[in-house]
Amino acid sequence: MREIRYVQAINEAMHEEMARDSDVILIGEDVGPSGGAFGASRGLTEKFGERILETPICEASFTGMAAGAATCGMRPIVEIMFSDFLTVCMDSIVNQMAKMRYMFGNQYTLPVVVRAAGGGGLNAGPQHSQCLEAWFAHIPGLKVVMPSTPYDTKGLLKAAIRDDNPVIFIETKSLNAMKGEVPDEEYIIPIGKADVKHIGTDVTIVTAGRLVHDALEAAKMLDKINISAEVIDLRSIQPWDKDCVFSSLAKTHRLVVAHEAVKSFGFGAEISATVAEEMMCELDAPIERVGAPFVPIPFNIEEAYLPNAQMIVAAVKKNLTRTF
Repeated sequence: MREIRYVQAINEAMHEEMARDSDVILIGEDVGPSGGAFGASRGLTEKFGERILETPICEASFTGMAAGAATCGMRPIVEIMFSDFLTVCMDSIVNQMAKMRYMFGNQYTLPVVVRAAGGGGLNAGPQHSQCLEAWFAHIPGLKVVMPSTPYDTKGLLKAAIRDDNPVIFIETKSLNAMKGEVPDEEYIIPIGKADVKHIGTDVTIVTAGRLVHDALEAAKMLDKINISAEVIDLRSIQPWDKDCVFSSLAKTHRLVVAHEAVKSFGFGAEISATVAEEMMCELDAPIERVGAPFVPIPFNIEEAYLPNAQMIVAAVKKNLTRTF
């Protein structure tokens, strides 16, 4: 199977969906001939012309325009350069996109995909490196997707574009150059289905985005000391695959949740609370969470700030020493 980069998977998904459906359009800053901030829209202008709408620097206006276009039968893809900039278009997303279908009695659909580059790893500073997926997972009416590999990225983006509800699609920018196997033939990955990236029996590690790769590295490190870790890539934060997580916990009886976002109020807290409410009898020890410190991400010492494989290993070891 051929290998392509994470950002190429985004590009291919948009190419294929725009060729398949003439209602799909792309809206955003620098998405035209320059190909977008990270190159995800390269070649689209040459092929699809006026369906690529390059905008001024005004996220609030063009996300609102996308919501309106969706109610008129279009299927907009909105590119937000950095997920941090979602903060300036919260009204369009949270008060309009997320609620319009519900408020107007399902008279029309809201098929909008909001793509945003999230996370650290590039020393882009505290205003260009945040992980905000938990904000949007908290809003009824929104779906939140966070793929970790080129294969998942392409399959999930195609599913998001075909979905009749607004989807926040978080692209981990530190993974853009990462290569992975992607088939030539078309495929779709359903939103809300997790993937077991590594099978294990002693502890379950639940994660998403960049931390999937740190969790897999941690699993290799743990294997060397005879600890078998199962790594679950959620892929979708909202909805999340409770059945997959619960099935794994029924086997391992121990849980570590890891994410790049700050530990406080991250999606790990929701997973931990749900497990505690619905599956407490299966746990042999308290749940461990791994996340970033509760401070803005620093510009020049990201390596000391960001969660990593060593932190996941430490959390697993701590979990295995604890009981109720």
